[in-house]
Amino acid sequence: MSDKPLPPPVGERRILRRDEVEAKTGFKRAHIYNLMKAGKFPKAMRLGVRAVGWDSLEVEQWIAERRSERI
Repeated sequence: MSDKPLPPPVGERRILRRDEVEAKTGFKRAHIYNLMKAGKFPKAMRLGVRAVGWDSLEVEQWIAERRSERI
């Protein structure tokens, strides 16, 4: 595997809510939060008192890195 960082995926940058992150990763809430706590998943950003979201490009980059590890 190369140490060179992958280019960011092409796409529109937006905020993903938890249900979208779950759908993209196949992970449930608890696993996503455990990965974040371990520093192995992009951190959520606070959107309001009870709302968080993830940067779509960070999540897509994380997914692309996982895919590249399989090759």
